[in-house]
Amino acid sequence: MPHRSSVLNRKVALAFMAHPDDAEISCGGTLVRLQKSGWEVHIVSVTAGDCGSMTEGPEETARIRFAEGVNAAESIGATFHTLGEPDGRLVYDRVSLQKSIDLFRRIAPTLVITMPMSDYHADHEITGQLGRAASFVYAAPNASEEPVIEGSQVPYLYYTDGHDGEDRMGNAITPTTFIDISDQLETKTQMLAHHKSQLEWLRSHNGIDEYLTAMREHSRSRGTDIGTQAAEAFVQHRGHGHPSDDLLATLFPNDKSSLSIDSDLQATHS
Repeated sequence: MPHRSSVLNRKVALAFMAHPDDAEISCGGTLVRLQKSGWEVHIVSVTAGDCGSMTEGPEETARIRFAEGVNAAESIGATFHTLGEPDGRLVYDRVSLQKSIDLFRRIAPTLVITMPMSDYHADHEITGQLGRAASFVYAAPNASEEPVIEGSQVPYLYYTDGHDGEDRMGNAITPTTFIDISDQLETKTQMLAHHKSQLEWLRSHNGIDEYLTAMREHSRSRGTDIGTQAAEAFVQHRGHGHPSDDLLATLFPNDKSSLSIDSDLQATHS
């Protein structure tokens, strides 16, 4: 696999999410900043979102949600994909992992944002597992029958914030990285507004009366953590094989953009 020092020569970001609206909720502002900075941006929904309706059948729900995902992504110049796995019944197995690896192979991302592996929704957790596994192995020649794109390599990997900034047990998440999205909050809201089908679903099933307001309130809450109007929070995966320097904080620095204990990194952003 190519040496990762070439990572910035290929600026391809992949938001690898569980459901069609997850990217807009958790990292939409950061995706806007990446796209405006010259990055090619892809949004993936691992599931078809087919359980996200109280009235429509699964095929119609999936069709509606795919169209909403495409419209939201295209509104910021991004590309939407889905693996079509069953909503609410996502499993980590060889089939779902191979589908993930094959998609990574076709996109060849150098930056991946996926979902936390401890969250209120099992689909989110399994998506995080799939994203982590596919990130590490997709560039290995024998991992897929898809051709290897030049520049394929182990990418930077980040996990999004959990719902209300908590893990599955209600414990507070400690982010490694905050990205200021004060100037992107309105665009992020417009992206999420494309997912109109989720208004009644979230009200009836999740008890969220206004999904746009809930998203904005959490973004503003994270903004208070770094003294800005709005922010998104991430946890960087720094395990063996993955780049450990904080790319997002380097791209979009602010006074508290990284809470890393790496003294060299802190010195870089001081």
